[in-house]
Amino acid sequence: MNAAPRTFHVKSFGCQMNVYDGERMAELMAAQGLTAADAGEADLVVLNTCHIREKATEKVYSDIGRLRKDAAAQGRRPMIAVAGCVAQAEGAEIVARAKVDVVVGPQAYHNLPDLVAKAAAGAPALDTDMPLASKFGRLPARRRVGPSAFLTVQEGCDKFCTYCVVPYTRGAEVSRPFAAIVDEAKALVDAGAREITLLGQNVNAWDEDGKGLHDLIRALDRIPGLSRIRYTTSHPNDMRQGLIDAHRDVESLMPFLHLPVQAGSDRILRAMNRSHDRDSYLRLLDRVRAARPDIALSGDFIVGFPGETEAEFAETLSLVDAVGYAQAFSFKYSPRPGTPAATLADAVPAEVMDDRLQRLQAALNRDQQAFNAATLGRTCTVLIERQGKLAGQMLGKSPWLQSVHLMTDAAIGDLVDVELVQAGPNSMAGAARVMRAA
Repeated sequence: MNAAPRTFHVKSFGCQMNVYDGERMAELMAAQGLTAADAGEADLVVLNTCHIREKATEKVYSDIGRLRKDAAAQGRRPMIAVAGCVAQAEGAEIVARAKVDVVVGPQAYHNLPDLVAKAAAGAPALDTDMPLASKFGRLPARRRVGPSAFLTVQEGCDKFCTYCVVPYTRGAEVSRPFAAIVDEAKALVDAGAREITLLGQNVNAWDEDGKGLHDLIRALDRIPGLSRIRYTTSHPNDMRQGLIDAHRDVESLMPFLHLPVQAGSDRILRAMNRSHDRDSYLRLLDRVRAARPDIALSGDFIVGFPGETEAEFAETLSLVDAVGYAQAFSFKYSPRPGTPAATLADAVPAEVMDDRLQRLQAALNRDQQAFNAATLGRTCTVLIERQGKLAGQMLGKSPWLQSVHLMTDAAIGDLVDVELVQAGPNSMAGAARVMRAA
């Protein structure tokens, strides 16, 4: 039996939805009267896990072991909770092997306070159910957030890409109700947000009675005080014309689109069950750019999918050349237990994957630097998000999601008109021109 915790720490890994979930779990525990603390001092440590990459489970056990070793050196025994997608996929094994106090899946974390109370009383505390009832109605009201905030509007995935574990850990696609999203967005603005990023495994699959994500964005655009709207992550098959038109029409919708393609070879895309091909993806981007010519494009890529040949990888490189991404994420293929691709033969050797990843990242870095250089001399609005390392230096984001640093007396949360005067590989330097009123 453990003493009821008085302090807590939440450590989140992986995607932006995990960041959002971690914030909500922290708000849950704070609403129970617990105080946030550093991991090395907290009575309760919540590891909010990600299951996308290989060896994710082993990393969880490593983190648990390190926490216990550090705590023992201080004469402490904190309560440890494992949350998130690893908890969902391997909850019972984690309980048996690591003897943690609480295991809770991503669709059940609203039950975290009850599970902690059970653990403190010495009772089993495992919940990896995927209930039909929404967890969001049981979460506390948003109170204080930064100038840029996340808002989950859709969860789960019905696409079943052969390499991906998300449908098994997050469940089927579910859209949150329109009214609940608008209410939470208003609460975020009241709590200090100037920018909201709408989140979902397939965020552009959001739907309610025929309304699409573009309808939701247009409604949020009418909220006083909300200056910027973003969304991620999208699937090419759910990119409706209404959403493309919103990029043309809605001023608060930022000119940035993250639209993963994963590979440039049609055969590999079919093996991945991506449900789009190279040509349809490129034609879709042409429609987006026709609606918003200055849009910054971002993508995801996997190299070394089973059976990928050098010629097929070259097709990925040629697609990158054709698009000119402003940003992108790239990974070596990582087999996930339980996914169809994990059973495929003809694995690509590790050294080949390493070489291909290096070549792909060199091309992506080249294009990111080219995009940044092309924005030099532009004046744009930067949302100030935090202080920089230098006295008087502040950091924020451009409309194209570039990190911008500048010397200014503007405060966190201010919108500043900035001329982009220097381009680096990963950030821009700006010169402040005009600060906008809230």
